[in-house]
Amino acid sequence: RLPADALKHGDIYRLRMYWNGGEGDRIPAWGRRVVQDPETLIFNAQVWAPEKTYKWKHKTFSLLEKCPLIYEAHIGMAQEREGVGTYCEFRKNILPRVVEEGYNTLQLMAIMEHPYYGSFGYHVSSFFAPSSRFGTPEELKELIDAAHEAGLAVIMDIVHSHSVSNEVEGLSLFDGTEYQYFHEGARGKHEAWDSRCFNYGKTEVLHFLLSNCRYWLDEFHIDGFRFDGVTSMLYLHHGLGPAFDSYDRYFDSSVDEDAVSYIMLANKLIHSLNPDAMTIAEDVSGMPGLGAPVEDGGLGFDYKLAMGLPDYWFKLLKEVKDEDWNMEEMMLELTNRRSDEKSISYVECHDQSIVGGKTLIFELIDADMYFAMSKNDQNLRVERGIALHNMIRLATVATAGQGYLTFIGNEFGHPEWVDFPREGNDWSHKYARRQWSLVDNLELKYHYLGDFEKEFLHLFTTKKLLEHNQWAEMPFVNVSDQIIAIKRGDVFFIFNFNPAHSFSDYPIDLPEGQYELLFNSDEQRFGGMDRIQLGQRFLAGDLDGRVCIKTYLPPRTCMVLNKII
Repeated sequence: RLPADALKHGDIYRLRMYWNGGEGDRIPAWGRRVVQDPETLIFNAQVWAPEKTYKWKHKTFSLLEKCPLIYEAHIGMAQEREGVGTYCEFRKNILPRVVEEGYNTLQLMAIMEHPYYGSFGYHVSSFFAPSSRFGTPEELKELIDAAHEAGLAVIMDIVHSHSVSNEVEGLSLFDGTEYQYFHEGARGKHEAWDSRCFNYGKTEVLHFLLSNCRYWLDEFHIDGFRFDGVTSMLYLHHGLGPAFDSYDRYFDSSVDEDAVSYIMLANKLIHSLNPDAMTIAEDVSGMPGLGAPVEDGGLGFDYKLAMGLPDYWFKLLKEVKDEDWNMEEMMLELTNRRSDEKSISYVECHDQSIVGGKTLIFELIDADMYFAMSKNDQNLRVERGIALHNMIRLATVATAGQGYLTFIGNEFGHPEWVDFPREGNDWSHKYARRQWSLVDNLELKYHYLGDFEKEFLHLFTTKKLLEHNQWAEMPFVNVSDQIIAIKRGDVFFIFNFNPAHSFSDYPIDLPEGQYELLFNSDEQRFGGMDRIQLGQRFLAGDLDGRVCIKTYLPPRTCMVLNKII
């Protein structure tokens, strides 16, 4: 046993573990601070017991009365300089942008310590240590406190679906055995992710993971979690291979019942500790009951990510000509969810642009982004890209369940892809940053996209269009003309996805009453051509047996109307 004064604040240390037939260095499984030597790149535990502890200014926070508008962000890549960003930089430079843009929830990625920066934080080694790459625990607390002061909830990615295979830095072979935290043999190895799979049937593992949930709630005042890799947890096949095309798939012998029990326990614990907490499932399978309360036999998540939507949008852009887009199919994809489970809709998150993938705007405009984004440039591909970027994002939020998400920078059409420093790119940070100067430069077109998203977020916040359990309706669709109308409360969204045809005095079936035009995507401030007269009012009345309005609809535009009488 070490004397009480053997270790002091800032000291570096490791454990030396001995087992039958071997020994090795290990970082404590419950270590709260892990640092990497800048020269040797070796990770060690660090004693963290500063004389002055952080004094919280805002101890409680609740988002229960609001629906989440989520800004997904990675601390390290949030800054413009080529390097690793910090908690302090994010608090000073990025947080004000998130608030000003109108989001009410900040989702932080890669907070749990991970030895390989390029893993995007998904190969966790130290579950109780906030990543020291970005700063100190106190600086993370200061960021969360500042977000609460600004009216934002803060949730974090929590990775309990697997763990890094590293033995010194991680939990693998921690005591010399495969089975202390994980399954033995093939079941304990996630071949697709090169990681280790937890044994959720062991009481000790449950204690470890459940205490980890509580730690982040208690110590860092986190308001909830996005649980990563839930599909991988739920099924012994990790969701690799089988198509979830039948309800039989959800309840066959491939379900890991121990994992199901852990998820229910985790959600029960989190909501017992903080009834206002939010939990979100990243699940592609759509298991029934995932978003239902534990008391009702569900798994207890508050929300599910609508993971099929990005797949739909990107497949549509890649495989279907604009003139062949089917409006009925589009609405089916946008609203295909269970009415008794809440979901978060989104066009793209980090998944779409990591390591070679494209952002939505880059899929639309491609190389023309490099030379045709000045306000003075005329380019048909850029015009199409800006128009569809705005329309796709508005259609997605207009039909959302009870929440909406974007990934940092995508709201203003951040170009290119995300690629973290690695051997294959010469350890470059060029694509692991956000170029805020693009949206700040009013002589470029990027701000059109950010301004449009800011406008519709303000609308959805002030009108509370995602709240009160409202659901999107479709009062009008014309497949051949590629025109749809979406109703959300007293607000109506009219889209003309037709790439070539404009329509004059076009009849749109709307409920009887008077409507005012709030804004439209063709306004010059959003990158449009100002073909729709601002300030219009419309009267829906009988027209040849139809109750409708008549309006002018240019190609690739959308209008937002508010029913006032």
